[in-house]
Amino acid sequence: MTTAKPRPPLAAGESRAYPVLPLRDIVVFPHMIVPLFVGREKSIKALEEVMRSDTFILLATQKNESDDDPATEAIYETGTLASVLQLLKLPDGTVKVLVEGAQRAKMVKYTDCSEYYEAEAVALGDTMGERLEAEALARSATTEFESYVKLNKNVPPEVVGVVQQIEDYAKLSDIIAAHLALKIPDRQAILETTAVNERLEKVLGLMKSEISVLQVEKTAEQSSPACLVSAPYGAPNASAVTSRTLP
Repeated sequence: MTTAKPRPPLAAGESRAYPVLPLRDIVVFPHMIVPLFVGREKSIKALEEVMRSDTFILLATQKNESDDDPATEAIYETGTLASVLQLLKLPDGTVKVLVEGAQRAKMVKYTDCSEYYEAEAVALGDTMGERLEAEALARSATTEFESYVKLNKNVPPEVVGVVQQIEDYAKLSDIIAAHLALKIPDRQAILETTAVNERLEKVLGLMKSEISVLQVEKTAEQSSPACLVSAPYGAPNASAVTSRTLP
């Protein structure tokens, strides 16, 4: 197993070439630490180059997750520069890698590298809007996130305490977005939004929609037992069909 230290962030506007790791079904945000299992030869070579040259890797989501060899235009242009924290080669030839998202970046063009995907990309910075508006949006997002976690058992309750301690509104929006069960296009839209207030608005709107769906599901689950009809002892059990609203 190879271990590396996180790299310092880049200045917004700084441009250079990075190995690119296409992701199938996940969008990685800055500040996220996530394990990835990599099996494609190009992707493994990209990781090997990152470890050799001690650089960032650009995590970019592909538009069709079933595509084993996506064309460059089938990969979203905006991704996340990430540090490789750990890399472990598994017996079956795949690689388990632990990455930490650092900052947004947008690809300008792909290089002629044939062994793996490589692209010139420019580091993106966050732009702050009106301070009072940002504070109000952040408070609302934090409050709604508490409600979301209570309804979604897949998110550990202790995450709420972590979110409540975040004072950086840009980081807050990314951390909350990372824990929401959103579709890839919605997650990508958040990633592509560098204006912090606008990003908070998007996160808040999507989170409210998810909460509404979870509330309907919870109501349906709670009402299901009432729909069951008890049969007399010794008689066949009566059956009841209940409807359920799905996202």
